[in-house]
Amino acid sequence: MTGNMEHHHDSNTDNPGQAGRHRMDNSVKRRRVLIGGGAVAAVGGLAIAGIASADTTTTTSGSTTAADTAATASSGICTLNAEVTEGPYSLEGALVRTDIREDKEGFEVQYTFTVVDQANDCAPLADALVEIWHCDALGEYSGFVGGNGHTEEDNGTFLRGGQMTDANGECSITSIWPGHYVSRAVHVHMRVHTEVTLTDDSYTGGEIIHTGQLFFDPDINTEVQATSPYSANTTKETLLADDSIYDDGGASSGLLTLTALGSSVSDGYAATLTVGVNSA
Repeated sequence: MTGNMEHHHDSNTDNPGQAGRHRMDNSVKRRRVLIGGGAVAAVGGLAIAGIASADTTTTTSGSTTAADTAATASSGICTLNAEVTEGPYSLEGALVRTDIREDKEGFEVQYTFTVVDQANDCAPLADALVEIWHCDALGEYSGFVGGNGHTEEDNGTFLRGGQMTDANGECSITSIWPGHYVSRAVHVHMRVHTEVTLTDDSYTGGEIIHTGQLFFDPDINTEVQATSPYSANTTKETLLADDSIYDDGGASSGLLTLTALGSSVSDGYAATLTVGVNSA
C-alpha cells in the first residue's frame, strides 16, 4: 500500500530520487546566505535563522526574545531561510487559527515563529500570515488520506492552518509532532503570506513571500516515532541525514529549536524559529 504515495506526486514530488526537482536554482538558494557581506561568525549573539542550533534541553535558551529581535533589526543583517518546494500536498485557503490539531492524536508541539524582513533592515514583519501543514501520526495528509497506505477520515483541514504575526513579528500555532511517510524525513511545510485579507475563518488574496520546510532533532524524533501512536505507522522512515530537502544548514534550513515541556517525549515540545524573509 505504501507505493500509493507516489501516485499523488507531481513534478514537485517528495521522492528522494527527484531531489533535483525539489531544490530551487542556485540564484534562489543564495538568498539564504548572510546579507550584508559579513561572515556568519561575525554576527555574534543575534538570534537569527541559521545561527541557533537545535536545543533539546528543558531550558529556553533557544527561544527568540524581544531583545534578540531588536538586535537583529538594529543590525540590518539577517539570514534568509532556505526556499524549497511546497511539495505535492499543499492546499489553498488555510484556516486562520491558533490550534490546528482538531482530533488528531500525537505529541503536542507549541510553535513560536518570529518573522524578520531583510528588505526592511531585518525588522520584525507584522501582519504576515504564517501557514503550516504536515502529516498526522500515520503519515497521512488531510485532503490526501490514503497516500501512506492508511484508511481514516479525511476532512481536508486537519493539521493545516496559520496565524498572523503581531507587531513583534511573532505568532504561535499549536499542533502535534508529525509522523513519517515514504521517501521523506519528518518535516512540516511553511508559507509566509503578506497583504492577505482575513475572512471569518480563513483568508483571501495576498502574496507568498516565503516557502520553506521545518525539521526536527533526529534523536528526539527517533524516540517519538517509536512511541504510540506513531509506532502504529510501519512504513519505511527516511532519516534526516538522508532527506532530499534538508541540507544540514541548521536553522537557516528550517531546523527547529526544541524545548521539552516535560520529562517524556509524550509531554511534547515548544519549537521556535526565526524566519528570515525578503518582502521586496
